[in-house]
Amino acid sequence: MIKILNYSEVSRDEIFARFEPTSSVEDIVADIIRNVRERGDSALLEYTARFDKAQLTSMQVTADEIAEAVAAVEPEFIDILVRAAANIRKFHEAQKRQSFIINDTDGVVIGQKIIPVDRAGLYVPGGTAAYPSTVLMDAIPAKIAGVREVVMVTPPGADGKINPAILAAASVAGVDRIFKVGGAQAIAALAYGTESIPKVDKIVGPGNAFVAEAKKQVFGQVSIDMIAGPSEILIVADGKTDPRHAAADLLSQAEHDKNASAVLVTDSAQLAADVSAELERRIPLLERAEIARASIDNNGKIIVADSLDVVIDIANEIAPEHLELCVDNPFDYLDKIRHAGSIFMGRNCPEALGDYFAGPNHTLPTSGTAKFSSPLGVDDFIKKTQYTYYTAEALARVAGDVAFFARKEGLTAHAESAVVRLEGGR
Repeated sequence: MIKILNYSEVSRDEIFARFEPTSSVEDIVADIIRNVRERGDSALLEYTARFDKAQLTSMQVTADEIAEAVAAVEPEFIDILVRAAANIRKFHEAQKRQSFIINDTDGVVIGQKIIPVDRAGLYVPGGTAAYPSTVLMDAIPAKIAGVREVVMVTPPGADGKINPAILAAASVAGVDRIFKVGGAQAIAALAYGTESIPKVDKIVGPGNAFVAEAKKQVFGQVSIDMIAGPSEILIVADGKTDPRHAAADLLSQAEHDKNASAVLVTDSAQLAADVSAELERRIPLLERAEIARASIDNNGKIIVADSLDVVIDIANEIAPEHLELCVDNPFDYLDKIRHAGSIFMGRNCPEALGDYFAGPNHTLPTSGTAKFSSPLGVDDFIKKTQYTYYTAEALARVAGDVAFFARKEGLTAHAESAVVRLEGGR
C-alpha cells in the first residue's frame, strides 16, 4: 500500500527520499565496451546471441524488412504515428536557433554559427519494453536540427527481427540506418564504431542500467543526452481532484518499472485517503500488476501539506520528471513551478498525452536533475561556433587594452601577440 506522509510530522529525509540503485554494473559494462572496441562486429554478434538469443549474420535492417514491418502494422496505428509525428515536429520546429552576426562597431564583426552534429545515434529499447514513441521523440528533433545521418540501434527478438511498431515509427520519423543490437554493446558500437556501425557524435535515448552506465562511460568520446534514472511522476492536486484520475495517472508511471516513482502531493487529507483506496482497487486489474505493485509499495508516496503553496514548494524540491498540475486555473501556478522536466496543466492532461501525442518531448531529466537540465530537444543535436573579425584599424583601437589585460594574468606572449601588429615593418 502507498505511504501517506504528513509533511509537518515527518523528516525531510523521508519526504525527499529517492530510489537508490543497489547493484553496480560498472565493471561488466567496462568489459563489454573494451571487447567491442577490440573486436568490433564479432563481439556484437556474440553478445546478441548471448543476451537476445538471436543468431545474426548481419545487423543492419534492410529496406525490405522495414517495408514488411510497415505492412504488418495496423493502418490505424500508422495514421496515429503520422499525426503524433506532426505534433512533435510542430513543437520542435519552434526550438530552432538562428545564427547571428553583430557588426555595429566600425571594423569589427562578431557572430555565432549554429551547426548540427554530423551523425546522431538513437538507442531504442526492445523486447517487452518496445517504445515506438521514443523513436519519434528522439529522431524528429535530430532531423529538424539538420543532422546528416541518424543511426538507430535496438535489440532484436530471438527470431532476429525488430518489433514492427518500432520500424514503422523509424520509417515515419526518417531514421537513416537501423541496426539490430542492444545493451551496453550497442552504446559502445555507436561511440567507437565497428565494421558495420558508424561512429556517431551524440548518443540519445533511454535504456536499462547497463545502457545508462555505458553512456556514462563513453561520455567524452561522444556526447550524450543524459543519464536517465527510473521514470517519475509527481501530481500536484487540490481537494477537487477526482481520485480515480489521480490514481490512474500514478499507475501510468508505476507500471513502467518496479523502481519507478509515483508521488501525489496535496493539501487534502481526504483526497490522500481516497487515492490510496483507488490504487488498491486498480492495481490488481492491471496487466503489469506485479510491477505496479512493487513500484507503489516501495517508491510511491502521498504527501499531505497545509496549503497549495507548500505543495508547490515540495514539488520544486523533488524536481520530478513529469509534473501534473491538477488544479483550477493551472496557468496561475505555472510560473511558481521552477523545477520539472515536463508540466501537464489542469485536470484533463494526463501524462500519457505527453508520452505519445501532444508534441513536447518525453525524453526528460530524472532523479532531481530537472533542477539543472532540460528535456531532449533540437539543441541537443546542434553545436555553436563563434567567430571574430577585426580590421587593422579596429585592432589598433583595442590592442593596448588586450595587452594590459593579458599582463594582469602574467601572460606576456598574449600581450605581445596583440601589440606586435601595431609595429611597422616585419
